[in-house]
Amino acid sequence: MVDETLRTEALASKAWPFEEARKLLARYPDGKASGPILFETGYGPSGLPHIGTFNEVLRTTMVRQAFHALSDQPTKLIAFSDDMDGLRKVPDNVPNGDMLRAHLGKPLTTIPDPFGTHDSFAAHNNARLRDFLDRYGFEYEFASSTEYYTGGRFDEALKLVLRHFQGIQDVMLPTLRAERRATYSPVLPISPTTGVVLQVPAEVVDADAGTITFVDEDGQRIVQSALGGLSKLQWKVDWAMRWVALGVDYEMAGKDLIDSVVQSSKIARVLGGRPPEGFNYEMFLDEHGEKISKSKGNGLSMDQWLTYGPEESLAFFAYREPKKAKQLHMGVIPRAVDDYWQFRANYPAQDLKQRLGNPVHHIHDGNVPTEKLPVTFGLLLNLASLPGVGDAQTMWRFLQRYDAGLSPEANPALDRLVGYAVAYSRDFVAPTLVRRPPTDAERVALTELDAALAQPVEGDDIAGALQDRVYEIGKAHYGKEALRDWFKTLYETLLGSSQGPRMGSFFALYGVDNSRTLIAEAMAR
Repeated sequence: MVDETLRTEALASKAWPFEEARKLLARYPDGKASGPILFETGYGPSGLPHIGTFNEVLRTTMVRQAFHALSDQPTKLIAFSDDMDGLRKVPDNVPNGDMLRAHLGKPLTTIPDPFGTHDSFAAHNNARLRDFLDRYGFEYEFASSTEYYTGGRFDEALKLVLRHFQGIQDVMLPTLRAERRATYSPVLPISPTTGVVLQVPAEVVDADAGTITFVDEDGQRIVQSALGGLSKLQWKVDWAMRWVALGVDYEMAGKDLIDSVVQSSKIARVLGGRPPEGFNYEMFLDEHGEKISKSKGNGLSMDQWLTYGPEESLAFFAYREPKKAKQLHMGVIPRAVDDYWQFRANYPAQDLKQRLGNPVHHIHDGNVPTEKLPVTFGLLLNLASLPGVGDAQTMWRFLQRYDAGLSPEANPALDRLVGYAVAYSRDFVAPTLVRRPPTDAERVALTELDAALAQPVEGDDIAGALQDRVYEIGKAHYGKEALRDWFKTLYETLLGSSQGPRMGSFFALYGVDNSRTLIAEAMAR
């Protein structure tokens, strides 16, 4: 049953999942007559799945969850793999490229797996995607284009396409260049001799019987059924046919597919169907500002992110500002981790309206975990990057000295972050650190800081007391308006970085004696 208090707030919430979910309420004011509200995501397994692929399933799931707060109508999510597409080019980031090159043009499910672990290239990439979706706990039904075509599930819809062949041409041909118009066909036959998905003109012989005619690669004219996997549809036609055949109600797509959405929507109407609701999100970019590509392998893989940060941080990064292009590279992981935990820490004290606008509500579908984080991920990274500290056991010794009540067993989320911090610091932080010698003026300030750290601390808030001492010395030497320069001095001389943590917290975690040793080492340079 829908919680009416929650529903009332969700109907007014400006959080984008609720805005999207309200489109489905408007689509069926009296409820859908039959079957569940159907959400769909698409995946082209011509390359290894990347975060952009996961992102679409995640965001669609968030809209689906938001809809559950508004309606008790049943829903279903299909993760559809376009694995019958012909391989157009060999990806840069897979082995055995020469073998793949020999199979160009063939459906991805008929091409051997270059990794040697699955029955086909598509099966390998589909498995990688499903493993990750399952790891995250998505509720979805996986669908294979090849299985739907060859199993006859699309046969009636294919006949519908043949019956409206000219109407589809009338939509598509004006959008194509002259040379493409000469060879364009909504239906792509599979060559009976080579197994290649042919980009050749096809003509309808008998729409009700599902037969077409075309010229094969050897120049022979063939009359062949378009059903049962002997043909597939051109991309935009295929998308529209799928919407109509399956009754898709919601599907989002990247900004690069805006024209595809427009044309496929027109074709869906030609076929007598209704295009789904949805919106166009902006693309993820790599560190150079270029669009992430499965074939190029630029950007991050899901496995790479999860080596250095938890699933929640990836979900947080994907949730924020879906209509704004964002760079996706290793450097964004620490900020995403800390931002996620900051929003999670805010959640318990927020009212319902604020909670519905908090990203963690949508990441956890309202069931936000209660474990608190005693230190930031950034602070863990700084600690892990120091000499002799870069392993989990040593990190925990520092944490337990900082707070005797902490333990891996009692703080499992913190324990996971310790592992991520060790890995990230080892691979990306420690190799870049250069601790510079202080200037003469900085030496004076550092000497005073050392003396201040040597004084005993009263009270339980050791980090706060040490931060006050750092602050006062900075004001005395740099002025209140230039404290940023003081902290930069500390980061560069003690930690070897241009930015860093709240220094009082760092000194408390690392220990006063160890922190004074850092100062002494800096003074000795």
